[in-house]
Amino acid sequence: MSSAENHKEKLLHDLNQVIRDAEDLLKHSEQAAGDGFKSAKSKFESTLRNAKSEVARIEDMVVTRSKDAARATDVYVKENPWQSAGIAAGVGLLVGLLISRK
Repeated sequence: MSSAENHKEKLLHDLNQVIRDAEDLLKHSEQAAGDGFKSAKSKFESTLRNAKSEVARIEDMVVTRSKDAARATDVYVKENPWQSAGIAAGVGLLVGLLISRK
């Protein structure tokens, strides 16, 4: 998994955690008097619902793109086995050279 994918997954995990924490806060908050509090709570709940749906949409998109990339790679490797082996050997050589320099 690439570094960018790791960062995306960490971001999604963190966003989900923020949403869960916010939901817990709303559930356990004491009922404060006043229309201002009720209005703010209503707006926050709406924003929270929107954030949850957006996180779910992003997760679906990331999963779909990852599966598409895996399928495309699989097809390419099956259609071009020798080229794939050559590319893998080249990448391995490059990584070996970089590691040996340190």
